[in-house]
Amino acid sequence: MKVDPLSAAFAALADPTRRAILARLSQGKASVGELAAPFAMSLPAVSKHLKVLETSGLISRSMEAQWRPARLEPAAMKAVADWLDQYRRFWDGSFDRLDSFLTEIQRGGDDGTRN
Repeated sequence: MKVDPLSAAFAALADPTRRAILARLSQGKASVGELAAPFAMSLPAVSKHLKVLETSGLISRSMEAQWRPARLEPAAMKAVADWLDQYRRFWDGSFDRLDSFLTEIQRGGDDGTRN
């Protein structure tokens, strides 16, 4: 069964180590060794995290001489951001309506009861 790209991205983002790797890659491409440096884990363990990120489409890896740098894939990150943006707009609108309602109550224009 094939998982849709957005579900794969969210599954990959569920792990804090992978989120930290993505944060590092937002600064530019990096090798496995560079990505592993801040973690108390083996290179094969970091490679497994990279494989999950690569399979989800959030990163890509290429061959450059003797190393395979990883880089962030902005299109996949944009898909996640676009999906989340729908809900940000919903919550912003909800909070704006709540703020207006509370302001009206404070001004004494509404006693908070419904007819």
